[in-house]
Amino acid sequence: MKIAVVGKGNVGGGLANLWEKAGHEVQRIGSEGGDASDADAVLIAIPGPAVPDVFNSVSGLDGKTVIDATNLIGAQPPGGFASNSEFIKSKTQGPTAKSFNLNFAALYDKLAETNQRPGNVWCGDEDAREVVERLIRDAGYDPIYAGGLENAAVSESALRFLFAIAQAGTGPFFYRMAAPGQF
Repeated sequence: MKIAVVGKGNVGGGLANLWEKAGHEVQRIGSEGGDASDADAVLIAIPGPAVPDVFNSVSGLDGKTVIDATNLIGAQPPGGFASNSEFIKSKTQGPTAKSFNLNFAALYDKLAETNQRPGNVWCGDEDAREVVERLIRDAGYDPIYAGGLENAAVSESALRFLFAIAQAGTGPFFYRMAAPGQF
């Protein structure tokens, strides 16, 4: 799969590395912008408040499957939307998902050492499911579906709770969720 990763930081750069190891062709787009026309999927992994700027510097996003890995800490989504994901969908008109925003990028290099795959919560459009769940698995996680894109704002809010756990002494951690019969 051809993936355009917008953002070269810990999340974007880390996922780009994992996906390249899994055999995907990855285009890395930084603040200089670029053209994502050749991509099958796009990951947006930049500071949450900078999301509107993507549409000024990156072309070729129309109709693409987009994964929003941003978070809004102390900021509001643009344009009166409930989440960055819903704003992104309004701009691209393609299948959109919120994912990779509730995992600690500092642990990406530890994924291969786990006894069981950690989880990665995602929510979004059903049309995005196949691509998103494949990329979650190819990064080393098991997908945990959290419903439609209307739940993206809840996902963005959950980050504060995970940070509270980490700061209370756990440090960065993996998580796993499963039905009782799966443990």
